[in-house]
Amino acid sequence: MYAMQYEITLPADYDMEIIRRRVATRGHLTDAYEGLGFKAYLIRERGTDGSPVNQYAPCYLWDDTGGMNRFLWGGGGFNGIIDDFGRPAVHHWTGAAFLEGPARRAAPRAASRHSEPVPAGADPAVVVGRALGEAEKRAGEPGVHSTVVAVDPRHWEVVRLTLWEHAASETDAVRYELLHLSTPHLDEIPVGRQWG
Repeated sequence: MYAMQYEITLPADYDMEIIRRRVATRGHLTDAYEGLGFKAYLIRERGTDGSPVNQYAPCYLWDDTGGMNRFLWGGGGFNGIIDDFGRPAVHHWTGAAFLEGPARRAAPRAASRHSEPVPAGADPAVVVGRALGEAEKRAGEPGVHSTVVAVDPRHWEVVRLTLWEHAASETDAVRYELLHLSTPHLDEIPVGRQWG
């Protein structure tokens, strides 16, 4: 399992309705994408939910690298982003856990992201284990669709992404509006820890 996100920060006066229309007309194109657990079409709007920026920031959960590779450089869709916005940096993380919440069958409308560095002297197993415990608590909260825990071992960062049925938790610094969720192979993503 692999998580991936790119963030396209837009001008402060950018009309976010342009992104909403883009997702409304193109979001369905990933509804049957091979290898894709989910694609959450996420935006942040300046002045909403504490966001200092306008941003288009889709997040993906892949069940293997084949689909991710095909999407990024195999002619499978990323070229549309490059054509319209330039080529953004793509953050990617190795999946550590996928957890379902009580609102798993609902259509989520929000998302939140929490990131935490793994300090240089810390045992990664302890930090990731703690993040997993926090994610398990989060997954039990009302309104949670699902939670993903993922790790970037290059920069040593643990990320938790949560999809919410309604509003995202205000305890997470980064909150998004979720415009569309494609879930072609979400039922194939193993629930729980992705190791051991």
